[in-house]
Amino acid sequence: MKQCLVVDDSSVIRKVARRILEDLSFEIIEAEDGQEALEICRKQMPEAILLDWNMPVMDGMEFLMQLRREPSGKIPKIVFCTTENDIGHIAKAMRAGADEYIMKPFDREIVEAKFAEVGLL
Repeated sequence: MKQCLVVDDSSVIRKVARRILEDLSFEIIEAEDGQEALEICRKQMPEAILLDWNMPVMDGMEFLMQLRREPSGKIPKIVFCTTENDIGHIAKAMRAGADEYIMKPFDREIVEAKFAEVGLL
């Protein structure tokens, strides 16, 4: 079973994402911020990461840039999931190594389509 790390400071968003992704046959790991997520990835790199942008301690962009510098940090497919929806944020995320981008609020169809686009389904 593929693992997906859900990184969001909102427990509600993590819960919704967990339900959707478990239905898509992912094992879910959760983190509340980028620092916690980075520590998880250093122990065991997941195949996928659903990543929020705005979080305390370490935001999603900083996490993304640090992760991609890790020895196996190019492995996971990273899907940003955020309220930051202007073209500048999207372009910045994609240049930094994100594979796809989802706007909040999201639903199962959107998550499933984006995960399929990056080859996770």
